[in-house]
Amino acid sequence: MLRLEGVNWKSRGGKVRKYLLCGAAALSLSFVAQAQMLINGAGATFPAPIYTKWFSDYASVDTSFHINYVAVGSGSGINQVTNGTVDFGASDAFMSDLQLENARIKVLHFPTVMGAVVAVYNVPGVTVQLNFTQQALVDIFLGKVTKWNDPAIASANKGVNLPNENITVAHRADASGTTFVFTDFLTTASPDWAHPKGPGRGASVNWPVGLASKGNDGVTGLVKQQKNSIGYVDQIYAVKNKLLYGKIQNKAGQFVQADEVSVAAAAASLAKSMPADFRTSIVNAPGKAAYPISTFTWLLIPAHIEDAAKKKALVGFLNWMLTKGQASCTSLDYVPLPKEVVAKELKAISLIR
Repeated sequence: MLRLEGVNWKSRGGKVRKYLLCGAAALSLSFVAQAQMLINGAGATFPAPIYTKWFSDYASVDTSFHINYVAVGSGSGINQVTNGTVDFGASDAFMSDLQLENARIKVLHFPTVMGAVVAVYNVPGVTVQLNFTQQALVDIFLGKVTKWNDPAIASANKGVNLPNENITVAHRADASGTTFVFTDFLTTASPDWAHPKGPGRGASVNWPVGLASKGNDGVTGLVKQQKNSIGYVDQIYAVKNKLLYGKIQNKAGQFVQADEVSVAAAAASLAKSMPADFRTSIVNAPGKAAYPISTFTWLLIPAHIEDAAKKKALVGFLNWMLTKGQASCTSLDYVPLPKEVVAKELKAISLIR
């Protein structure tokens, strides 16, 4: 029996009744929360905004579980899912053959959205969108081009008053899919970058110059704080923080801005020939309209999920994400998947056992 002492029932009966009803409702919600299954994921920061929206939206479709996602970077996402400490991972860099071979479990790749890595800059007095040749970006991040008015930059930006100031380079400190995509592009653009003694491609590389910070937010913060700086981030972070980012010269020699059309153009040439495991790069894709630093981002799902309820929940979410979920992409500055890729993925979901 519930016993309340020191209460004036005549004057406070309504309030007590209200409190008891509120308490009962809270208790009921507590039971519902306890009944919900928790699915944990970790990984890439680039898709975190749309994943947050998707997980929230899908909660009204299937109330039986809650997805908890921690944006800690692609490298950590790969490590955690392959070590079995999370139910799924997320990465902007697909796993290498060696990583798949050394993993404790078999992992399947599912592309979720597409996006762009952009070169953001903070140059006092420069308020226009700059053009960057591929070689200029390579040489800036190699430390060979050190001044903003260097001919390597100035020649592609006629009429822009570029200062005679030192360039401060900003890059990621953590193992990052964004870094993998950016260095993949630099590797395809330059023999110097690809040279065995050069930085090469990877989620983490030995940068010749620059300041380091963790996450897209960290690099964005560095560029905002440091005058005359340049860095690379996923486009959504540049837009969110109102940072200028440049047009990048593509394989066809055109200076192209990152947007839905140019990223879709980069994927178009490879969509029909997408490999069965969905591990492919679309940097420096052919075509005059293609943005050269475009990428897919992937969910990393264990091929075998022992918990039948978790398997059912994840399969349901993947089906929803690849269909209805794609409608949310453009409002958050992501690019929807090509229809050909979606069709292949919907069939590949059956590989989850």
